[in-house]
Amino acid sequence: MSGGTKRDRDGNARSKPAGDLPRGRFHAMFETFRDELDEHHDRRERIVKASRDVTALSKKIIFALQRVKHLNQDPPPSTEKDIATRLSEITKLLESIAPDLTSINRHRYTWPLRCLEELIEALSFMHYLRHQRLITPEETQESIPADIALTPGDYMYGVLDLFGELMRFATVTTAQNGEMLGGADGRTILADIQELGCAFELLPEVPTKDYRSKMEAARQSVNKVERLGYGLVVRGSERPKGWVPDMKDDVAEAVSPV
Repeated sequence: MSGGTKRDRDGNARSKPAGDLPRGRFHAMFETFRDELDEHHDRRERIVKASRDVTALSKKIIFALQRVKHLNQDPPPSTEKDIATRLSEITKLLESIAPDLTSINRHRYTWPLRCLEELIEALSFMHYLRHQRLITPEETQESIPADIALTPGDYMYGVLDLFGELMRFATVTTAQNGEMLGGADGRTILADIQELGCAFELLPEVPTKDYRSKMEAARQSVNKVERLGYGLVVRGSERPKGWVPDMKDDVAEAVSPV
């Protein structure tokens, strides 16, 4: 069906002009398959490259937010400008691959689009620092191009990653301030992360390795913030300002035999 290298009975190559070969009745069909596969690989490559850049920019937003030292306020102007610039770059990247994600392609390229989880983690962390509440799926969708629809899995996994950022934020700010940050109503980060953790514990378990590993990491983050609060209440006066808990020692105590 195609002009290639033919060999004789002794294995010696002999070429035959492609023009002399007749076209089979399936020739056109396989040419169509070839073109579709080429389009698929080109599309996937574009999505992977954009996803890698979106992930890197989202991590930089999270790093910038971890330098914020208060709740229920906008970040400092310099941080706000840095975040706005990176969000604008992310929007352009997502818009560039939006045409590649129409129809069934949105679910065909689920793995390359794991960058959306990182983006949701950054958006939810930023929303929490400003308003001390969890961002909704609708508010998250408004922050990305409308042509890219978020799935429930994108949102859920992105919020699960938020636990780690809340734990790090609570650890650093508590060490610097000598107390657990909270809002005017007296609700602290500890109460928020416990409430969020309980909400996830009530959900039906998703039978995937990713979900189990993320849930385990979330539980560990909740446990670390609880131990941080315990240390403040029970032994806070014994520790100097700026003290940071040794999480490895805490975990070792928790699992050591009695």
